[in-house]
Amino acid sequence: MSRMNKSLALLAATALWAASPAGAQTATSTNAPAPAKPAGKAADLFPDSVIAKGKGVEVKRSQLDDEVIRVKSQVAARGQAISPEQSSLLEKQVLQQLIQFQLMRSKATEADQADAKKEAAKLWEDAKKQLGGEESLNLRLKGQGMTRDELVKRWTDGELAKLVLIRELKINPTDAEIKKFYDENPSQFEEPEMVRASHILLSTRDMTTNKELSDEQKAAKRKTAEDLVKRARAGEDFAKLAKEYSEDPGSKDNGGEYKFPRGQMVKEFENTAFSLKTNEVSDVVTTQFGYHVIKLSEKYPAKKHDLAEVSPKIKDYLVQVAIQKQAPEYLDKIQKDAGVEILDESLRPTPADVAASAPGRLPSEPPAKSDKK
Repeated sequence: MSRMNKSLALLAATALWAASPAGAQTATSTNAPAPAKPAGKAADLFPDSVIAKGKGVEVKRSQLDDEVIRVKSQVAARGQAISPEQSSLLEKQVLQQLIQFQLMRSKATEADQADAKKEAAKLWEDAKKQLGGEESLNLRLKGQGMTRDELVKRWTDGELAKLVLIRELKINPTDAEIKKFYDENPSQFEEPEMVRASHILLSTRDMTTNKELSDEQKAAKRKTAEDLVKRARAGEDFAKLAKEYSEDPGSKDNGGEYKFPRGQMVKEFENTAFSLKTNEVSDVVTTQFGYHVIKLSEKYPAKKHDLAEVSPKIKDYLVQVAIQKQAPEYLDKIQKDAGVEILDESLRPTPADVAASAPGRLPSEPPAKSDKK
């Protein structure tokens, strides 16, 4: 499979089974992406004919178009585009995964469904923490034309598919396999020095137009920041001040707090945060985003996570790798057994462009070293 085909396969899988707002950049991060434009509903634009059917399978044109629009919206949000050639290939890949999911859903038990819902709810809570609260998460979703219910359903579907594949493929990494991965990948479990710090941002740009403020407006913002330094040093609740005054949508709802290593935040912000003592409040710090007041809550020395601590993450990663390796053959078999027929000739995959991407949260790298923002 060509590099382009592999990229599109992963993109399709990500859109269908692991759509996530996680990883959003914030006002203190080095890169801030533009929000995606909301996607339209394909059912309002195209005839809703059946394009694939088989035993336990029926996919309509609107289902396919909605998913393809979703992928393209996510790509556009990253400042990229999909060419006409890629678009045709993407449609085929997304259709294959819609078919595959319907087949796996028919094999799911009630216990699978309950477990999938629990995991999706956990993912929602994790995403809220990562993006600084429910309001920030909902804003992110709105920019992608998605609601909370749609995202949670997407995650539930992905987890359900994963559970079915684990059972059907008899995937169960052993303790010996987990330890072997740990021993052979020591750098994956080393955590750099980190800090937990909170900040209040007073932006030097108009929050609506993103235009630079006038010198007079900047001076007023700076004076407010200096007043906030005094109030924080006098003992006022920093989290409360952040919720009231901060203009960083990614952190104000959780009191302006972030946990991060070196190399993630802009230089001026990072240098100040790492130089502070515990519970110390900084002077006003100026960055490209505006004026910051920073309070250090805790410092974490560099360390290596022990095997017992990271075993669950390693096991999950090994499960994902096994799914990627074993699922294509299995999915091809159950699709043939169900007599699935693609009615739209233009959507039938050729040997050259078949890209079987297993549902589930597909791994692109080994388990993360730490839970960082």
